[in-house]
Amino acid sequence: MSRVPIITSKDQVPADKASVVDSIASSRGQISGPFSVLLNSPEVAGRAAHLGAYIRFESTLGPADRELAIISTSREFDCDYEWSAHRGLALESGVRPEAVEVVAQRGPLDELTEDEAVIVGYARELFRNKRVSDTTFEAAKARFGDQGVTELTATMGYYGMLACALNAFQVEPDAGAPRLP
Repeated sequence: MSRVPIITSKDQVPADKASVVDSIASSRGQISGPFSVLLNSPEVAGRAAHLGAYIRFESTLGPADRELAIISTSREFDCDYEWSAHRGLALESGVRPEAVEVVAQRGPLDELTEDEAVIVGYARELFRNKRVSDTTFEAAKARFGDQGVTELTATMGYYGMLACALNAFQVEPDAGAPRLP
């Protein structure tokens, strides 16, 4: 049960903010998950959705790289909702099942391909240490370039923010959805 109201329609927000609900629903198909609680502050929800639309649908990161970054973030935040929403998307986008399992179990990076290890290692360092080492940063920069490493960092930061909202407001995935071990 969420700690704040779950907002799913524009009649639940002030009339002058109804367009925010319409915009979010049109880009994502519906209002759910983090946006259903972020809409308790329509301005925050709208601004977050704008950034999220770029990160999720327009970023220079490839779909598998983006989804691996997202599930790595959800694992570091122990966010069941985000994990359940993106685990399947990660597999559909081409993330190897073995990599998903390493992330889920917090397994060793040496079980990953070099490219997978760059992403997962970057997330682990960023969230555990609140920074990344020069070695890890340079590996990510070599793999993705300046724009790509910036977008990788922004993707992890964005999904970290969503995980904070989902965890703080205690938004749970649907019953039967895959959960973190």
